Amino acid sequence: MDNNVKSHLAGDQLTVHDAHSLLQDEKPLTILDVRGAGSVLGHIKGAQFIPLEELDNQKEMLPAKKDSTLLVYCASGIISPGAVRTLKGMGYTSVFSLQGGFNAWQALGYEVTADGDFTPTQLQRYSRNILLPEVGIEGQKRLINARVLIVGAGGLGCPAALYLAAAGVGTMGIADFDMVELSNLNRQVLHTSADVGRMKTESAHDAVKRINQEVTVVTYEERLTARTILDVIKDYDVVMDATDNIKTKLLLNDACYFAGKPYVFGGAVQFVGQASVLHPAGGGPCIRCLFPHNPEQSTAPSCSEAGVMGVVPGLIGLVQATEVLKLILKIGEPMIGKFFYFSALDASFNTMMFEKNPNCPLCGENPEIRDLSGDYVHQCAI
Repeated sequence: MDNNVKSHLAGDQLTVHDAHSLLQDEKPLTILDVRGAGSVLGHIKGAQFIPLEELDNQKEMLPAKKDSTLLVYCASGIISPGAVRTLKGMGYTSVFSLQGGFNAWQALGYEVTADGDFTPTQLQRYSRNILLPEVGIEGQKRLINARVLIVGAGGLGCPAALYLAAAGVGTMGIADFDMVELSNLNRQVLHTSADVGRMKTESAHDAVKRINQEVTVVTYEERLTARTILDVIKDYDVVMDATDNIKTKLLLNDACYFAGKPYVFGGAVQFVGQASVLHPAGGGPCIRCLFPHNPEQSTAPSCSEAGVMGVVPGLIGLVQATEVLKLILKIGEPMIGKFFYFSALDASFNTMMFEKNPNCPLCGENPEIRDLSGDYVHQCAI
């Protein structure tokens, strides 16, 4: 055994470097991982998994000889000292805790082993998701296999795309037909000054890839129309509306209804924002249940005339991204049948409940809208 390592064996803890040196020695060594559920994030090669609270109940997994050397680790070195005390109370005389735990071991680039479908790098990237009981390994698989279409790479779509990519959504479609303008940069955080003049889809593609290279980004540099939209959305699990005009929102609502897809609605202007999940196939209402008639032109001034405080679409976009993740993971209560309203000026959050309207022209008992042949011409709106 290396003399430098020997000098540290008098205490109860070993640095990562010394523990690694100890593992290279030919002397028998038992490694115990006491993280419990955290062990799904990968482990040191050869480790045995015994949660701290199970040490007394799983004595058969421990060495028979009380003078055997044991190296104990947890996630960050906080729990393992307690395991050392427990093992010493059981009569073991050569027990050591790994300083900084598995996180420190992994951070220094020492070998880790992953069981299952994820690489050690993926387990580290998505560890905070996986540690959530509502997500876990199976939930992360759902995210990686999920396909989400974001229509609009503006103030709503930009923050949502960043966080969905960071969460590990495997395939992201981004549809937008505009170029980046300087006036976009107060809120459209996928884009930078260097992107002015580029297509938003190109800029968004590059930004998402910077966050997570594993995400497949499919771009649509086109205005989605009644003629094309069903062909586009059929390949996606969830459609997120990040547009700024009423007619496109109605088009997305109607197309998602006919395709049976959940439609995550969002809007933001000036200091207020709204969000909802419209999903008649899931038992909820559609947007036409609230607004059965197309808006008059007089109620729909230009987007550029109204103005918007950039943080408002940022917040609403993240609310929408949260709903997308809940739908993919099948957790919590998605905002189906709820209309979320936020006002920045008085910091108020309100949620209005609404049900399917039996007289809805789309999803009601006697629908008037039976296809996408209606008027969906672009119209900016508040």
